[in-house]
Amino acid sequence: VVCFVLMSKFKTTDCSRTHQHTKYYGSLLGSSDDLQTSASSCSLSDCSLPKSVREALGQVHPEVTKKFFGCGLPFPAKLEGCRVLDLGSGSGRDSFAYSKLVGASGHVMGIDMTEELVNASRQYVEYHQKKFGYKEPNVSFVQGYMEKLSEAGIQTDSIDVVSNCVICLCPDKRAVLQQAYNALKEGGELYFSDMYASKVIPDHMKQDPVLWGEGMGGSLFWEDLISLAHSVGFSTPYLVTASRIVVYNKELIEKAGGISYASCTYRLFKLPKRPFMSEATVSYKGTLADFPGQLDFDSSHSFKKDVALKVSGEMAAILQSSRLCQDFEIQISDNTTSDLTEFLPQLCRLNPFLLADKQGSSVAHCSKTS
Repeated sequence: VVCFVLMSKFKTTDCSRTHQHTKYYGSLLGSSDDLQTSASSCSLSDCSLPKSVREALGQVHPEVTKKFFGCGLPFPAKLEGCRVLDLGSGSGRDSFAYSKLVGASGHVMGIDMTEELVNASRQYVEYHQKKFGYKEPNVSFVQGYMEKLSEAGIQTDSIDVVSNCVICLCPDKRAVLQQAYNALKEGGELYFSDMYASKVIPDHMKQDPVLWGEGMGGSLFWEDLISLAHSVGFSTPYLVTASRIVVYNKELIEKAGGISYASCTYRLFKLPKRPFMSEATVSYKGTLADFPGQLDFDSSHSFKKDVALKVSGEMAAILQSSRLCQDFEIQISDNTTSDLTEFLPQLCRLNPFLLADKQGSSVAHCSKTS
């Protein structure tokens, strides 16, 4: 089940909308027990997390976990030594878990617009440094907006993994993707969960403060993510998993006007600016500790150890240029092309609502207004 966070991940530079959200979520700053506006969160025992992630989350200070507003799964494989940027770091739970996963040679930066949450997170940096046995802290927190990462001191081409943002609560979604793209190194990855709509959201829904606060007014039409990602420079969005969001609140159902919602996890990559080969044959070496026999990259690509699999040129480029390059044998085709049209049906047009139905996956939308 893919779960997502609304409060602590919210970022916007729109002053009026910032005021609305501060008032809307003002009562949620106590603990995660107060959170009512989200897809229902999942407990760690219910989530299919790798052993290393479960152990890292289990070592986070209880007070940090208590103040974490929701539940997410923003942990892709192979993070040792990486520089990670946690967008909307909130209480710092994921940032501290990342600090364990990246090791002493890696670094994690959490960014959040809420001064109180940033200050609260900083209080636990030394605790986790000692908990993990590091000589120096490998995690830091800054106050800022995900639409303006450069203003918060995030340098261009400096990050390996950007994770854990909820773009549905940002008015300028292109700015968020562009800033993430700029911050990433070549071969870097944006790995995130978000709320998506089955149709384009009409303007009157975007202006409704309740619908916006619930994530329903600002959700992106799922097909638009594809063109938006490509326009910024990212690879095709690769859909990892999806769950339908079941709305029970009658008022919200009526306001939604037949639009359905899904919670989805995607991964996007910043690839080298050169033409892709037409196709390639790859085989997974089984070198990742958490995935010795099989690595599930996304909902369409499952790599079994030592089993050759033909992939698109774009997927080959991802495996070749990303942090996974040492974990695959790649045989490249002699033909090159920058045209991905032939791969769009299987890679771009996979409907998350159909995937959710196929997996039988759904989460409840627990409304603050109910």
